[in-house]
Amino acid sequence: MRKYLHINLRDRSVETEELHGEAIVRAGRHYIAKTLLKLGAAAVDPLSPENPLIFSAGPFAGTNFSNANRISVGCKSPLTGGIKEANSGGTFGFALGQLETAGLTLYGAAADWVVIRITREGGITFESAAPYLGKGNFDAAALLFERYGKKISFALCGPVGEYLGLVAGIAFADTDGRPSRLAARGGVGAVMGSKKVKAIVVDMHKMPTFHDRKKLMGAIREYGARLNKEPAIDTFKRVGTAMMADIMNRIGGLPVRNFSAGRLVEASQGPLKLGGDHIRERNVSRGGNPSHACMPGCMIECSNVYVDEKGKEIVSPLEYETLGLVGSNCGLDDPDDVARLNAVANDLGVDTIEIGATLGVLMEAGQGAFGDVGFMMRALEDMRRGSERGRLLAQGTARVGAHYKVARVPVIKKQGISAYDPRVIEVTGISMMVTAQGADHTTGNLPAFDCKGKTTGELVAASLEIQTACAAVDSLGLCIFGRSVTNVSADLIVAALNDAHGTALDPSFLQTLGREVLRMEREFNRAAGFTEADDELPEFFYTEALAPSGKTARHHSAEVNRRLRELLG
Repeated sequence: MRKYLHINLRDRSVETEELHGEAIVRAGRHYIAKTLLKLGAAAVDPLSPENPLIFSAGPFAGTNFSNANRISVGCKSPLTGGIKEANSGGTFGFALGQLETAGLTLYGAAADWVVIRITREGGITFESAAPYLGKGNFDAAALLFERYGKKISFALCGPVGEYLGLVAGIAFADTDGRPSRLAARGGVGAVMGSKKVKAIVVDMHKMPTFHDRKKLMGAIREYGARLNKEPAIDTFKRVGTAMMADIMNRIGGLPVRNFSAGRLVEASQGPLKLGGDHIRERNVSRGGNPSHACMPGCMIECSNVYVDEKGKEIVSPLEYETLGLVGSNCGLDDPDDVARLNAVANDLGVDTIEIGATLGVLMEAGQGAFGDVGFMMRALEDMRRGSERGRLLAQGTARVGAHYKVARVPVIKKQGISAYDPRVIEVTGISMMVTAQGADHTTGNLPAFDCKGKTTGELVAASLEIQTACAAVDSLGLCIFGRSVTNVSADLIVAALNDAHGTALDPSFLQTLGREVLRMEREFNRAAGFTEADDELPEFFYTEALAPSGKTARHHSAEVNRRLRELLG
């Protein structure tokens, strides 16, 4: 059995629901889509009290199951106007699991800013958030640890979320207590801010009970053994996600200066400084940690702790999406510059993908020069202060582009495109086009897929396959970076679910789970008013050839959706 908490912020009442078996298993992204549909959230104003904010932990939460302690956050997105599930690593899902709590939903809005406290004894209290308001995430986190002790985790609304900036995410404590793991995309932090919830603080406790703990522990060990045999996992551990910068630069799919080019550095010019190999070498030489687990028990350890020339920490983590969007997309080529901007973004609790895309558009508008770190830092500080310009920038790429009348705005469904140019990285481009989540690569990323000679229909099929797999793991609290094992181990994963919660699922369950998510999310967005036109790439992707490949986008939403409907049924 697991508890699920329904928290009414208007009167501070709490209803505790008991979940059993399959109701525990269908968590994360699946639970969010099903619940938002049931509540009719497609019709609400996303920043009104009527928009529920959902936190859902996976069925293995609270254990040492590698990469299985992610937390999913869901609501109607104030950035896109569609459905949103943003998930994160860190310790919050782990802490909920240790309290045998599957998740919680916030309804309504508080009259005054609050901190919600959930204790190991089962108590839920509401305390004034006054001491934390207006502070950066690192200062706020330090005060939370001082107030509640070290054996806690938290979800934290940053200063930009407080004034409902749409680039705001929700920060969670990592394994060292940093507020640096973000459910970043879609403006979920603005929804938390609209509810006047500054933080949710949860006690750490102990491993929860399971149907057959002994068998589950055996499955956990076997999953770990399979991870240890995978070359892809060893690569993640050695160079982290920054390795994608090397790959994207080489094949010409890296976002450079507002997606105007696909390669930042030619091979003849030496190594890409924003790439995984260079960052590892630089970081290790300075005494940094190139391999760090963002979740308890994770064996992949794709995160890092990046330090300066004196060995002092600048940021943790420094990852590919930030290197691509805040870095090359804004004309930067030095990871130290990106790391310092990343650290400020973490303190503000904002989405670095959206920030990078926004600043690239701002530079395109002539408001600053590509490569001007000082200009970028001043823009972030404007966001911190909540000045007139800062509040405009905090509305994200699409709205900033419209304000400055910029023609080249890299968004889909008003959300900034991830660091994979869709003219070259075609399957990922299709996933970003059709997902109900907005331009989110994590819904179906196949960056190395060979698209040469493939039809739109063939690439849509490849996209749907990876979208289904990603939707399934997002519904189980699993990190997608374990997919070299997870995607070929349905028998092991499902057996572990059965051992954990007494279900009788068969290996086809993962495919069913993923497809259900995709259908429900599409249903939500249709109810919210989305059409095929919202799935089209911005016009410049079709009309501007990308150097050095010379490619333009060749897939349009009508054909992509026709094939997708055929495959989904």
